[in-house]
Amino acid sequence: MRINITRIACFACIAAAMTTAPSLCRANDPTNAPAATAPVPPPQRHGMPFHGKIVAVDTNAMTFTIANTTIAISSATKISKGGKPAVLSDLAEGMMVAGFYQKDEAGKATAALVRVVPVRKPVPPASAAPAAPAAPAAPAATGQQ
Repeated sequence: MRINITRIACFACIAAAMTTAPSLCRANDPTNAPAATAPVPPPQRHGMPFHGKIVAVDTNAMTFTIANTTIAISSATKISKGGKPAVLSDLAEGMMVAGFYQKDEAGKATAALVRVVPVRKPVPPASAAPAAPAAPAAPAATGQQ
């Protein structure tokens, strides 16, 4: 009986060695190295973000002003209003806009992208006081006394 247990243990060790040896050899194989991938470029940004209400538009100087920032428009600037292309003359005081601008060496801000943001009208809140319950219906007169 002891000889059978010893034989079974030996065969189990040999079987375990035979199953793990190929995987250990493949782990050191240089063909299993991960494929060299090109570095992922950082996401392209158009520049510094801005958003706010237009306080002034100067079509002669090709600029608009948000708060204290005057932003110029160039031929490369993309302007959109309602998801459709627009031009500087479509912008007006009081409009909400968002986008990106870039500053040059002189510090002049030039817009790369301008989107007119639709202003949502606030929904009036539901009244806090519950509506007055309807008066109970009067019993119908049957004509009998």
